[in-house]
Amino acid sequence: MTGIRSPPEDTDLGQPARSTPAAADLVSDDDRSIAADSWSIKSEYGSTLDDEQRHADAAEALSAGNFRAASDYSSDKDEPDAEAVTSMLGLQSYWDSAYADELANFHEHGHSGEVWFGTDVMEVVASWTKSLCIDISLGHLPNHVDNVKSEPVEGGDKYLSTWSVLDIGTGNGLLLQELAKQGFSDLTGIDYSEGAIDLARKLAQRNGFVNINFLVDDVLETKLERQFQLVTDKGTLDAIGLHPDGPIKRIMYWDAVSRLVARGGILVLTSCNNTKDELVGEVEGFNKRSIGGSHSQEAEEPLKDQEANRDAPAFQYLGHVRSYPTFEFGGSVGSRVATVAFLRN
Repeated sequence: MTGIRSPPEDTDLGQPARSTPAAADLVSDDDRSIAADSWSIKSEYGSTLDDEQRHADAAEALSAGNFRAASDYSSDKDEPDAEAVTSMLGLQSYWDSAYADELANFHEHGHSGEVWFGTDVMEVVASWTKSLCIDISLGHLPNHVDNVKSEPVEGGDKYLSTWSVLDIGTGNGLLLQELAKQGFSDLTGIDYSEGAIDLARKLAQRNGFVNINFLVDDVLETKLERQFQLVTDKGTLDAIGLHPDGPIKRIMYWDAVSRLVARGGILVLTSCNNTKDELVGEVEGFNKRSIGGSHSQEAEEPLKDQEANRDAPAFQYLGHVRSYPTFEFGGSVGSRVATVAFLRN
């Protein structure tokens, strides 16, 4: 179901009231409480990018009808909820203020901060992703299988060391720490909030994950010059969709992510505001828009390879997590969280 509300989970129970530094004045406590009550996500993204040309390109694609706004994929609403269209959680000022609070709590009490979607979901995402990557490394590519299941592989961790990982909108970086526990070692996290990156670095150092690389970077105008075999997103696309220019920015998101995921690599996307079918539909819309278009890699490719790749979809659905608790309402079965994997062709 779209927009299912679930409370955030704090990694430190019994956390005292937060002190609020001056930076938190960007958003009042009351306003942030209302925003958090209204939406169940605590993502680490919601870009405020102001790039006229890329906005124009995205707006043109949107108006051409080849890509629908995220709310158009909702199967349980005839009219989009005004609250669902925009939210403070789509603004960088919200996250800068939130992470100023998180940093203050870390310095004063050593708290890690909140795990949005909960620690159970984070652990499921990490273990499920590990199994998927090992299967792909062994040549066991899922073929539209709804749930990836694999038997334990002896020495499976040796395959994970070859996977380069990027977590976009990493926030406090705890998902990367969980992936490191699973055996991944080439780990990078980006977030456009300097406070988030500061917190992520401090937590990683305290917890012994000193090899994780954290960078201040906006995925919509990324300065990264490398590609990654595994890209993870836990709530980032949700927050981008809550920006006042959400539909345009979601188009920009897919353009950017398609350049960050290496060919043959995978994107693992976790959302609480979109169902699995909605995410697959959004990717299909991006594929239709991108087929026949130019990609940044084409300049270095032989002409025959360019011709072949123009007809191939950018992303292919691999599978999704089905172990999350589900419920039935109005004849439809849904879950409060969806995690979906896509292969970069």
